[in-house]
Amino acid sequence: MGNATESRVAVITGASSGIGREAAKALARDGWRVFAIGRNPKRCAQAEAEISAAAADAGRVTMICADLALLAETARAAEQILASTDRVDALLNNAGGVTAERHITAEGNENTFASNHLGHFLLTQKLLPLLRNSAAQTAPGTTRVVSVSSTGHEHTEGLDWDDLQTMREFVSGVAYCRAKLANILFTRELARRHGPEGITALVMHPGVVHSNFASHAEPGMQEYMKTLDGETPEVAADTLIWLASAAEPGTRAGEYFYLRESIPTSAAAQDAAAAEKLWEESEKLVAGW
Repeated sequence: MGNATESRVAVITGASSGIGREAAKALARDGWRVFAIGRNPKRCAQAEAEISAAAADAGRVTMICADLALLAETARAAEQILASTDRVDALLNNAGGVTAERHITAEGNENTFASNHLGHFLLTQKLLPLLRNSAAQTAPGTTRVVSVSSTGHEHTEGLDWDDLQTMREFVSGVAYCRAKLANILFTRELARRHGPEGITALVMHPGVVHSNFASHAEPGMQEYMKTLDGETPEVAADTLIWLASAAEPGTRAGEYFYLRESIPTSAAAQDAAAAEKLWEESEKLVAGW
C-alpha cells in the first residue's frame, strides 16, 4: 500500500494471538500505526515482538494489555489511545471467546457478553472522536469499524431482553451465539447512527480457525471444534485486513462477509428494532465509563 497508508492508524483487539495478531502484523508491515490490544501479558509480550519485527517502523507499534471483559480496563486502553493519536482509521473489534461456566466479572457483567460485545461497544464509543476525525480528513468510506462475529449467530432466535447477558439460565453455547448476534446488530446500528459521519461499519465471519479461541469452552464444544475442517489464522485474517484497508468494502456498509464475499445473515440479525434496542441497553450498561 506504500505511502498511502503511512499515516493511517489501526486499533486491533484480540491482537495477542490468532487472527488479530496476523492482522496487526500485516497492517504494521504496510506502514500503519498499530495499537494492538491483548489480554494475556505473556502473549502480549510475544505478539509485540512479532508485530514490531514485521513492522515497517517498529516504533509505530503499541501493545496494550487489557481485558475487554472489564469496562475499567477497556476505558484505560481507550484513554491510552486517545492520548497517543488524534485519529483512528480502522477499529478492528476482533477479540472474542467463550467460557464453559457462567463467570460474572467484578463489575457485574457476564464474561461472554462483556468480552465479545460490551467491551467493544465501550471501546468504539470512546474512540468515536478519533474515528470522526479520520472520516473528516479522508475520502468517504475510508474510515472503518470492523467486527468479528460468527455463523454461531444463526443458532439463536434473538436476544432475551429479560436476561440480555444470559445470567439466569446460563448455557455456554447459548451465551456465545447471542453475543455473536449482538456483534451483527451492533454493526447494523453503528452504520445507521454514524454512517452519515463517514464511518463505515462492517462485520465478518472468520470461519473455523485453529487458534486458542475455544481453549476455555466446555469440553463438548472443544471436542466438536476439533472435528471441523479449519482455516489458519492467516487465512481468516486476510478478510479482516481487506475489510480494514481495501477500497471496495468502503461502499458496503452494514454487510456481513466471509472470505471477502458478502453473505446473508439470519433473520434475527436483520431486526432493526432489536439493533436499536441493543444499542440503548448497551449505553445503559457502560454509563459512567
